[in-house]
Amino acid sequence: MANPSATLTDIIIDQKPAGASTVLRGVLGVPSGSGPWPTVVVVHEVFGIEEQMRRQVAHLASLGYLAVMPDLYSDGGARRCLVATMKAMRSGTGRAYLDIEAARQWVRARPEANGAVGVIGFCMGGGFALMTASSGFDAAASNYGILPQDPDDALDRACPVIGSYGATDSSLKGAAATLEKTLTRQNIVHDIKEYPNTGHAFMNEGPAGPVWFRPLARVMKMGPNPDAAADAWQRVDAFFREHLQPPKP
Repeated sequence: MANPSATLTDIIIDQKPAGASTVLRGVLGVPSGSGPWPTVVVVHEVFGIEEQMRRQVAHLASLGYLAVMPDLYSDGGARRCLVATMKAMRSGTGRAYLDIEAARQWVRARPEANGAVGVIGFCMGGGFALMTASSGFDAAASNYGILPQDPDDALDRACPVIGSYGATDSSLKGAAATLEKTLTRQNIVHDIKEYPNTGHAFMNEGPAGPVWFRPLARVMKMGPNPDAAADAWQRVDAFFREHLQPPKP
């Protein structure tokens, strides 16, 4: 059940591996109460930590998850970091992965965490969620995320994966079917769904990106689909509740 009193706090993740962002900023969503809660690392979309992404962190916290979103553009902002971050996502190496790992370790170590950590990403972040599904997480959720260049290799021994895609998203045509086949072939627990009459960024509550981008987004039929978003969130919540259980003694 949603918890409307969940709070958001801007944070600095001060414990991180060598090579991570010099000053790794982020946003932490905390449910009300004392926990312990399952924890989730949230990876933002290509435009960075904008209002839509803060809302996603708040929503996860309202569902009862301790959620942290590291700012992958901490060292220089989106203009300086975007290209390098996108290249990192496709190559599987780079500072962004160290930042995500720093967030995973940081949130897992918090006293109110239950010891299980999931990863969820949107757009570019969905690609990172797939690429890190074999890197210590207990469950991964990719929402309209770019597939790895070699899905079989990247998803070898992955944790359980849930994915949500839009059938009219021309940038990811066939992605849901390819991901479904790959995870089935790898014998990985999964839940992949493609929503009809739905485009990219359908889980956002409003338009994503800067004002100058929004006319293009409309042409590309990107944007909210409340019905599909509600169903996707219900599936993610059920999937995480099943797989983000405290480790057994």
